[in-house]
Amino acid sequence: MSLKELYHNRWVRFSFWALLYVLWVIWLGNYWWLFGLVVIFDHHITRKVKWLFWKKYYKEGEKHNVLLDWLDAIIFAVVVVTFINIFFFQAFKIPSSSMESSLLTGDHLFVSKLAYGPRVPQTPLTIPFTHNVLPNGKESYSTLIQNDYRRLKGFGHVKRGDYVVFGFPNGDTVMVKAPSEDYYMMSRLVGKENVGPVKVRPMDKKDHYVKRCVAVAGDTLQIKDGLVYVNSEMQEVYPGVQNTYTVITDGQRINPKNLEKLGINASEARFYPQLPGYPDIPLTASMAEQVRKYANVVSVEENIDAYPPDYPDSYLTLFPFAEQFRWTRDNYGPIWIPQKGATVALDTDNIPLYERLISVYEGNELKVTQDGKIFINGEEAQSYTFKQDYYFMMGDNRHNSLDSRYWGFVPEDHIVGKPALIWFSSDRNKSFPKNIRWGRIFKFV
Repeated sequence: MSLKELYHNRWVRFSFWALLYVLWVIWLGNYWWLFGLVVIFDHHITRKVKWLFWKKYYKEGEKHNVLLDWLDAIIFAVVVVTFINIFFFQAFKIPSSSMESSLLTGDHLFVSKLAYGPRVPQTPLTIPFTHNVLPNGKESYSTLIQNDYRRLKGFGHVKRGDYVVFGFPNGDTVMVKAPSEDYYMMSRLVGKENVGPVKVRPMDKKDHYVKRCVAVAGDTLQIKDGLVYVNSEMQEVYPGVQNTYTVITDGQRINPKNLEKLGINASEARFYPQLPGYPDIPLTASMAEQVRKYANVVSVEENIDAYPPDYPDSYLTLFPFAEQFRWTRDNYGPIWIPQKGATVALDTDNIPLYERLISVYEGNELKVTQDGKIFINGEEAQSYTFKQDYYFMMGDNRHNSLDSRYWGFVPEDHIVGKPALIWFSSDRNKSFPKNIRWGRIFKFV
């Protein structure tokens, strides 16, 4: 008997799908779903209820109804793709240059949710194939049902050096007229009364960002002259990491073809005749060495911010937004990354580091009185024990990335997954077909 003939046996089919379903329920950890075995049994064995009510079963020789066949195919695709998006993989597009030269603007990724374990949907009433908005800007979800955060078992945990897709921590409040801007930063810079109408999003409906994890829970991070140190050890400078450099020329522009060969984003290579040269061209270390060899280049110097921060940075834009820390994007920290179960002593000096974690991410009522006393849920507190792990994320394009240096820690419950595969990539600065980056298609990350 062939496998095809064996599968046509209804008891074999039932056993196969029942086994898969039971394994999924065990993984899900909600055993109420075992009642679904009744549906599987009836669908394959007793056939008392037509569960696929839209599907038409044809008799031999009967003419097919094209509309019903298309409806069946569409419903099947919606169910299967939605299931895959929730538990296995989700499509994601790189929207900005914050990860260049590692991940490029226009890269289309498949993000593995199995890498760290998929989150059970907290806002399940969502229009299929959407995340948080429709093409017309309206919300694509309803908050009628809200579940508690829960993550299923995955293959591993977030590690230093991983590319990670996560919900934007500050994305719980969004400006209606400028949804891509950081509401909290704009509020600090211009005042809450000047940012216009806002809308609030659930945690799992925040916009997705992708960055590199540079420090995990329990680490102490410090950035010295642009180099990352974790637990006092200098970390690997990954091949795609780039900073801005000041490139002085003899008055002539660098040949655009040379810049293109280096992979430099043309929009970020601004030439100033009065310099003459490029005051903030983004380069990796190897790219900088190549630029030094050009005949019309006089000097190449890395831009390193010392205190006070260069425009447009200031203590109002750099986490934790308190002037006494005296940090810049290139000289930052030391800063301890909170860890689940760890207890930290609280005082007025370090409360700016942890106040959003305590009040927003972990759902406590936090109040600091004028005399410096700290109250959590109405009781005076000298310490706090964290309920979840946190991470510090940075973009590889270090001088063109709004990351943890600007909005703080990423909570564990915000982690979505790990980029696994680039399935398509296009350059928006070029026309078809030159815009297609053929060498990046089906490239594993």
